[in-house]
Amino acid sequence: MSGLRDILIARIRADGPMTLAEYMADCLMHPEHGYYATRDPLGAAGDFTTAPEISQMFGELLGLSLAQAWMDQGSPEGITLAECGPGRGTLMADVLRATRAVPGFHAAMRVHLVETSATLRAVQGATLGKSLGKSLGKSLGRDDITWHDHVDALPDAPLFLLANEFFDALPIRQLQREGGMWRERCVGLSGDALALGVSAPKPVAALAHRMEDTRDGDIVEICAGAQAMAGAIGARIGARGGAALIVDYGDWRSLGDTFQAVAGHEAADPLADPGGADLTAHVDFEALAQAAAPAKHSRLTPQGVFLERLGITARAQALAQGLEGAALDAHVAAHRRLTHPAEMGTVFKVLGLFPETAPPPPGLET
Repeated sequence: MSGLRDILIARIRADGPMTLAEYMADCLMHPEHGYYATRDPLGAAGDFTTAPEISQMFGELLGLSLAQAWMDQGSPEGITLAECGPGRGTLMADVLRATRAVPGFHAAMRVHLVETSATLRAVQGATLGKSLGKSLGKSLGRDDITWHDHVDALPDAPLFLLANEFFDALPIRQLQREGGMWRERCVGLSGDALALGVSAPKPVAALAHRMEDTRDGDIVEICAGAQAMAGAIGARIGARGGAALIVDYGDWRSLGDTFQAVAGHEAADPLADPGGADLTAHVDFEALAQAAAPAKHSRLTPQGVFLERLGITARAQALAQGLEGAALDAHVAAHRRLTHPAEMGTVFKVLGLFPETAPPPPGLET
């Protein structure tokens, strides 16, 4: 058994079943055995591939959308350009390259990254050192990138933020309706194996409004951490200005069991190898939008529609010039993967946050 499995089994035997949120938190961020604490999970050699790793076009267009939002708000000075869960730093590197020609944007910004993994922080620093140094016209200094463990630590300044496949990895609770109450799904033991079970029925005040659209047996997922982070982001944007682009898989309102694991680019049993697989759940965008008030939110938009509005096809055609053979095939496949409804184009959604006095970021609608 893995070291983390032993730890979890011992804890359950001593204290009883743990919530799904507690299980996810340990599996992902345990300091010795946690998934993100011990590895770089991205790319062909890892467990999954995100949009920035598929094509530079993704980051370029998101960066230009934020830069235009900055100009729409009067090009304020002293802004925070931030990313939550920056992975290898690929998205931010593409953003910096694409926005280098936007007059005044780089001079006005300071880059801040929300990342708890020491392993990924090292990778991000190496990736961004060259890109950021080039954009600033000097060697990278210790004050040019600031890392934080939580969005609460971001500066009190106009905030222009990206969060791509970030909220899906935050620990969730699952509640299963039974009459006017809810049973919480927990991780316990079946003999010596980890197993899912449910608690005794209990009232859950936070789900009172879900009595209207659920039936007995329906599962609703809630993520207090996501709502807290959305609240911190929305408070800064509402008070100081800025914009946020949140890209993830999910829908407007949570319904059903979406808890899942991925290892080696394949679906896996989320209880089989604690700390050895990526654990995620679909994002409840309605909960994020409500928590982000007083910031306004855009209409939830499919990723493919968002990227097409920003001109991804024209950008793809420009980049295709001079490509041939396998390189051209890979480029065409990347465009399709990002935008086509049968691939990432519909499964992934985009939510924008912006101040009451500003328009939504380009590519989105109120």
